[in-house]
Amino acid sequence: MRGVSAASSVEAYLKRTKPPVRSKLDQLRALIQAAAPSAEEGISYGMPFYKYLGRSLCGFALFKNHIGFFPGAIVSDFTEDLEGYKVSKGTVRLPLDRPIPVTLIRRMLKAAMARNSEKAVTKAGKSAKSKKLTRSPR
Repeated sequence: MRGVSAASSVEAYLKRTKPPVRSKLDQLRALIQAAAPSAEEGISYGMPFYKYLGRSLCGFALFKNHIGFFPGAIVSDFTEDLEGYKVSKGTVRLPLDRPIPVTLIRRMLKAAMARNSEKAVTKAGKSAKSKKLTRSPR
C-alpha cells in the first residue's frame, strides 16, 4: 500500500484493500481479536497494530505478494513451525497465495500475550519494591 496516505483506523486501512485480499486481512484481524479480546487496536507506522497490557502484541500490513505479520521477538520461539515461511527478526511473511496459518498465528499470539503478562507482573513487582525502598521513615 505504498504511496497511499496513512489510514486513520484499522477499518479505514482494510477498506482500501481489494476483496480477495480483504478477506485474508479480515480473517487475521478476527483471529487477533478472538485470541486477545482485551488488546487495544490502532494504527502504528501506517498499519493495524495491537497492544496488550500496554505493550506491543502484533501488527500486520499488506505488501505486494504477502501480508507482513509482526509479532515481535516471539518469532524466534517458533522457528520449526515457521519452516516454509520467510521470516526475519520479529516478522513473518504470509504469502497471499496460501491460507492464513490460523493455529500457528493463534499459538504465537498466546505466547506473545504470556510474554506481555510476565513483563507486566515483573514491572509491577519492581514498582512495588521501589516504593518500599523510597518511603521515608516517620
